[in-house]
Formats: sequence, structure tokens, C-alpha cells
Amino acid sequence: MTTSLTLNNGVEMPALGFGVFQTAPEETVAAVETALHTGYRHIDTAAAYGNEREVGEGVRRSGLDRSEVFIETKVWISDYGYDETLHAFDKSAGKLGVEQIDLLILHQALPSRFDLTLDAYRALEALRADGRVRAIGVSNFMRDHLDRLLKTASVVPAVNQIEVHPYFRQSDVLAADAEHGIVSQAWSPIGGITFYRDSGHTSTLEDPAIARIAEAHGRTPAQVMLRWGLQQGRSVIPKSTRPERIAENFAVFDFDLTADELAAIDALDTGIRGGPAPEDVTLETFGRDIPEA
Repeated sequence: MTTSLTLNNGVEMPALGFGVFQTAPEETVAAVETALHTGYRHIDTAAAYGNEREVGEGVRRSGLDRSEVFIETKVWISDYGYDETLHAFDKSAGKLGVEQIDLLILHQALPSRFDLTLDAYRALEALRADGRVRAIGVSNFMRDHLDRLLKTASVVPAVNQIEVHPYFRQSDVLAADAEHGIVSQAWSPIGGITFYRDSGHTSTLEDPAIARIAEAHGRTPAQVMLRWGLQQGRSVIPKSTRPERIAENFAVFDFDLTADELAAIDALDTGIRGGPAPEDVTLETFGRDIPEA
């Protein structure tokens, strides 16, 4: 069963990644080390998460060779601009303790200052040409953002990391990514749980349709949702700090959902976004300095 995806520049990326969004720095080292001992080989972090240094330490403590771990991180909007993004790479690489980053992506589209976004992406292209990063991409880019980017870009993004789960499938963005040969990577792949719980919306973990599919396969709802994403060709980035959940989320490569089951999960789409709308992410509302060290 396929456990990796070939990006549009030939780089192999493990399809299942381990995320550390909202993981406190003091918990990150142990979580990353546990994930790598479990079998994960792809770690996803970001400058804005404030735990890149701890991710690097977790990788080192795992005892794995650097070449065995695919490290992905993101440039925050406050560091957009050509020179600023080149420096953002230096900050991230320094905190991670690596010379080369496997996948470096822009964290938001920043449509209110898309000129800065374009300059930032040019910097990613330069970093890729210099071999300081192996692949480049974007995050939270909608179809129109991709169209605007590709009018000037010389390198098609390898990855677009977006919110995708059964209650918010973003079919139009998935289609746009596919049209351009971009891998869609799902953040919050098991359902935007925090967002939906806070809003009173039913959690995907308690959805009866997903529960029935999980019971039929002797699996958990989380495993079914991860399998749904993987089986449809996406990269998925679950997160947890609990060793038992880390192991559970990794055990998704030894069963298959039927076409009817995949369609039943697709049908749960509500069109309701859990995270912030891309146009709401501005320098005024979300800008903040990313520390040098």
C-alpha cells in the first residue's frame, strides 16, 4: 500500500505527517520523538507555531539519520517579501538545526498584500534553486490565489496545505490543485474538532455515518477519516501528544474503504469552514514578529 507521494519535482514525501500545531514547546520534543519511534517520517511545523527548535530536538533525540525524516515548515505572513523570506528560511533552519528543509511553504495567501506573497514565493523559488529546500509550496491558497500566483511563478507549488475533513471538503480547491499537479495536504484531517466543539457543531468523531464505517472495519472514526484522505490521494497531517493516539493515527495503511464508503463520507460536507477565511488573515489582524532564535 502506498505510503508516500511523489511531488511534482520528483521528491518523495511521506503521505502521513505528524503535526505540532498548538503543541506547547515543552511537549513537542517528546511528541516528535514518540511519533518517529512509532514510524512517522514526516514532521510538519511552522515558524508561527513557536516550536521549531523543539521539533529539531525531537528529530535528533530519535536517533534517526537526518535523511530519514522529511521536515516541513512554513513562513509566516510577517516575514513575507523577498529578502524577508530568505531570512525566514535562515531563522527556521537555525531553530530546526538543519542545513536543508525538505518542504518550505507560505503559511497564508495574504490576499490583502498579495504583492508581498509573490515576492515571498520568488524567495522560495530561489531557495529551491540553491538547494537549501527540496520542495516549495503554499498553504490556505484558494483557486483564485493559485491562479494569481501561477501567472508569475516559475515553479508550480508542490503542495497546498488546506483545511480538509469530512465536514469541509473544499472540493473546488482540491480540483484546482489536481489540475496543476499540486498535492493537496489536509490540516485538521479528522474534523476541525476544536472549532466545531466550540461552535456547538457535532464533532466528526461522533458522526454516526463515520461511526458505522469504523465499526464495519474494526477501526476508530479518526482512522477512517485519515484513511479517507489518504485513499483519495491527499497528504494528511494529524496531531496528538498522547502516545496511544499517535500510534492509532499511524495505523491506517492496512485497510481500504469501499467506493460507497468514500462517497458517504464525501456527502457529509457542510461547506462550513472551521479555521479563519483566507481573506480575513491580514497583517493588521494576524501579523506578529517571528523571533530570531
